[in-house]
Amino acid sequence: MALDPAHWQERVDALADKHGVVGATLALAQAGETVAVATGVLNVRTGQPATPDSLFQAGSITKVWTATLVMQLVDDGLLDLDAPVVTYLPGFRVQDERLTATVTTRQLLSHTSGIDGDLFLDTGRGDDALPKYVEAMADLTETVPQGQLMSYCNSGYSLLGHLVATLRDATFEQVLRERLLQPLGLTSAGMLPEEALLFGAATGHLVPPGADGPIVTPQWGIFRSAGPAGLLHCTATDLLALGRLHLDGGLAPDGTRLLSQESVDAMLVPQVECPNPWQLGNHWGLGWILSSWGAHQVFGHDGATLGQGAFYRVLPGADLHIAMMVNGGRAAAAFAIAVLTEIGEELVGAGPLPYPEPSDGVVLDPARYVGSYSREGVEHLVEQTDGGLQVTITNTGPLAGAQPPTVAALVAHDERVLLVKLPNVDLLVPAVFFDHDGGRYLHFGARATRRS
Repeated sequence: MALDPAHWQERVDALADKHGVVGATLALAQAGETVAVATGVLNVRTGQPATPDSLFQAGSITKVWTATLVMQLVDDGLLDLDAPVVTYLPGFRVQDERLTATVTTRQLLSHTSGIDGDLFLDTGRGDDALPKYVEAMADLTETVPQGQLMSYCNSGYSLLGHLVATLRDATFEQVLRERLLQPLGLTSAGMLPEEALLFGAATGHLVPPGADGPIVTPQWGIFRSAGPAGLLHCTATDLLALGRLHLDGGLAPDGTRLLSQESVDAMLVPQVECPNPWQLGNHWGLGWILSSWGAHQVFGHDGATLGQGAFYRVLPGADLHIAMMVNGGRAAAAFAIAVLTEIGEELVGAGPLPYPEPSDGVVLDPARYVGSYSREGVEHLVEQTDGGLQVTITNTGPLAGAQPPTVAALVAHDERVLLVKLPNVDLLVPAVFFDHDGGRYLHFGARATRRS
């Protein structure tokens, strides 16, 4: 089926209006054909229209670019994925000496290191931002058992970025530009805000409790130290280039080999099962999130920054790429799921795994859930109220002032899966509670957090 630009423009416009999205871009590619459309505005203050060439923040989709740079090190014989990281970075350490001595690059790539993952720390704008960040990781604890559970780890990807920069003897930004962005012909993509200012860039938006509508975020992006984990800005079409590189066996458009076929294949091998398969996928590879839409295998990644979101999916069997970038609004996540579902059902006859629904008659023992689930930067406080169970999600780190605490009701799907009714979101988001190694865990937002 040929891609119809007018059809997808109409659908993106309609769904953005339905879900109160500020602005969005969508890029689709299939069988050599590419369509890119945009809707809404880049900034509610200025009213500047979004276009297919507009820059948005890719958030954690940056991690796949970082993972690709890591695999280039493997190709060049500079790195063994299963050697301890301290082999290459002897100054690296976390609180636990055993974890310090044994954590591997493979574990960092697949989010199984066990390291507390959400240390967002401003270490300045200098070229030493990553070395300073890695030095600060010395205070991080092991929050889940190493190598046993998937728990999203931003800190690990900043560490990987420092590893890339160290072994290449350059800044991370230089390595990314020279080894991926330039060979792929991506002229407007970059990492630093002053680079984005040279083009039309979206700002993020939030909807605070009681607000009439979306407002601009108090800051545009996060710190340079988080670069390898989530600072890439680019167009939706730029995201397609990375997936095309992988589908083409590591070859750039001009035929230059940027990654070996062996590394391309290795990144798609499942490394760990995800306890919560609805939010991102059912397994993690080396950088890529792995899932399925019906009989179609899917790899991709999502990203979220301050008031912005990005979503990328590749269906290799159908040669279908989907990239979408959103700059906030009332229900941006619901909008993204609706768009992905429509695209999947229309183009390949299947879409993403639907979220579970509430179930009647489930009797919950509050004692199995009530308590504080805390890690670096965030606390999930589950409480019993007259209306039932609720969770208060509080940012506790440097980003605490950017987003107020969120209070949400918990609705039962079954005894293991509770659904979070977030305000201003047209979705019930699944949270998985489970026991492991003598502890009670909450898996939400791709993180496993143990009850204290």
